[in-house]
Amino acid sequence: MVEMNAPALPSQPLNLAEYHILARAKLPAMVYGYYSSGADDEQTLRDNEEAFKRLRFRPRVLIDVSNVDMTKRIMGIDVSFPLLVAPSAMQRMAHPEGELATARAVARIGTVMGLSSWSTTSLEDVEAHVPGLPKFFQLYVYKDRALTERLVKRAEKAGFRAIALTVDTPQLGRREADIRNRFTLPPHLRLANFDEVNDQSTMKQDSGSGLAAYVASLIDASLSWKDVAWLKSITKMPILVKGVVTAEDARRALQAGVGGIWVSNHGARQLDGVVSTIDALEEVVHAVQGRVPVFMDSGVRRGTDVVKALALGADGVLIGRPILWGLAVNGEEGVVHMLQMLKDEFKLAMQLCGCQRVSDIRRDLVIRNAFAPYDVRQHLGLSMPSKM
Repeated sequence: MVEMNAPALPSQPLNLAEYHILARAKLPAMVYGYYSSGADDEQTLRDNEEAFKRLRFRPRVLIDVSNVDMTKRIMGIDVSFPLLVAPSAMQRMAHPEGELATARAVARIGTVMGLSSWSTTSLEDVEAHVPGLPKFFQLYVYKDRALTERLVKRAEKAGFRAIALTVDTPQLGRREADIRNRFTLPPHLRLANFDEVNDQSTMKQDSGSGLAAYVASLIDASLSWKDVAWLKSITKMPILVKGVVTAEDARRALQAGVGGIWVSNHGARQLDGVVSTIDALEEVVHAVQGRVPVFMDSGVRRGTDVVKALALGADGVLIGRPILWGLAVNGEEGVVHMLQMLKDEFKLAMQLCGCQRVSDIRRDLVIRNAFAPYDVRQHLGLSMPSKM
């Protein structure tokens, strides 16, 4: 019997997929399982990436792209290109410096960092380490409203630019990798924003996912639109509703006076079988009609994916898991290199599509697949041919 040799690990990653390979080889199984897994059968986890591949470009040619402007202003923040860093929990499991290394990398690239409530570095320490870095604070609403309010006030005092209210997690999705690995936060780490909650012991249990038990003890499943109004009443920061995938909820969010809408399926970690975010994006954009910024995350793995999301109407695109792969492989330098690769891919895609500036990335740049001529006609306002 002939044994097949395992594929060689890349010495210098050329793309995000290679960073993923290296990170998987380096991380403990429990940590990798937590970072990488989706809910149930992971249909949506796969589809988040595959849906981007169903989009095809319609590039324009003979346009001077010797100088390309990738910059954009998002919610009053100037970014070097319209890719932001999504909040990812417990980053010190990937690297000892965790969120601090990510913050330095984000500052070097010139974009915005999302910080998870469940970070292993406190929000104050992130601000002190990289003062003035534009940041969004991801928030769950807890049964203890006083605790929730204190988190919001702390974020405001620390100069965060917005609250990203996660609305798709009344319960934690069923993540079989966490159950199988009996996931728990390693004993040398803590959820640094919750030092006032002395008992984090419910995350350390003998069977199943300790995280699921901990979340169930904290998060309020009764969260509703009235809580958005309450949040607006206690802070001047804009509220971004994170977890919207339908036009109906987008319109309801506008009625609630939110500052932005974040199309997300939580990285496919909640409801398996839910629509991919790039497939959900356009109906949300149509419902919003430019009244507030629309963001999207999940499945972004190439600079071309960023162009596709912008073409479908996103104001900003966020990336999560690959940040963890960069951290695991080489800390701050890994994150910088990974983000710079995406930035370079984004610039090349703009040039090859004939876009001199970000505002040139419009809806007619993409079609749903390579065999959709009628889709193109609809975009261009042309009449459909009559049936024979």
